[in-house]
Amino acid sequence: MPEPAWAWSTPAPGWSVAHQIAHLHWTDRAALLALTDAEGFARMVEEALKAPGSFVDEGAEEGAALEPAELLVRWREGRAALDEALAAASPDARFPWYGPPMKAASMASARLMETWAHGQDVADALGVPRTPTARLRHVARIGVRARDYAYAVRGLPVPEGEFRVELTAPDGTGVWAYGPADAPQRITGPALDFCLLVTQRAHRADLALTATGPDADRWLDIAQAFAGPAGQGRDPRGSTPHAADPHAADPLAADPLGGGR
Repeated sequence: MPEPAWAWSTPAPGWSVAHQIAHLHWTDRAALLALTDAEGFARMVEEALKAPGSFVDEGAEEGAALEPAELLVRWREGRAALDEALAAASPDARFPWYGPPMKAASMASARLMETWAHGQDVADALGVPRTPTARLRHVARIGVRARDYAYAVRGLPVPEGEFRVELTAPDGTGVWAYGPADAPQRITGPALDFCLLVTQRAHRADLALTATGPDADRWLDIAQAFAGPAGQGRDPRGSTPHAADPHAADPLAADPLGGGR
């Protein structure tokens, strides 16, 4: 990628391609500390608490100021170190995070989700199409499990009973199903579209998702796979954009589901 493209704006207002990669690098470093140095991670949290409303943006700004080649190397090296630490972690141990402690499997899924979501911003900025794969199952599962959180974070009553969610796999050969088969409230559609919705990378009006039942229909308006405050999401294509949250898929308060499986 030519160096000037690192400064191109992404769909998240105020964030360039470099900001997106810098944020992923910053959060990967936080996850690595959580896995390998609990005291070091605690110090990082203390620093974050001094500026709770700006520390995420400040971390992205700091990384974006690096030369693109250096930022890319740092992100890739940090990513490799995190992969090794996750693979070596005890599957039953819980590790500290900005919210409830998480098991390594949950942390890996959260990192995959966030990397995919911010990667979508980069791809959109560069006009690069991405081929969805079966790994989106991780993102879809987080989105389904975070249903109640999406209501709670907005102060809305949580619907009784589970919804049925049936998503067509990216290769078109199967269906990923969640919830009781006879549930009256249902969501159906492509897995890719559901993942774009719950990471708030696209508006439901631009996606081929169908809701059956008023509660399921309401969920498609508020769904989010990430913890923290409710994101504003993206406007429908062709509408006047608003100031969306640049790190909407940012599980810093992460795992809204109690941290682990």
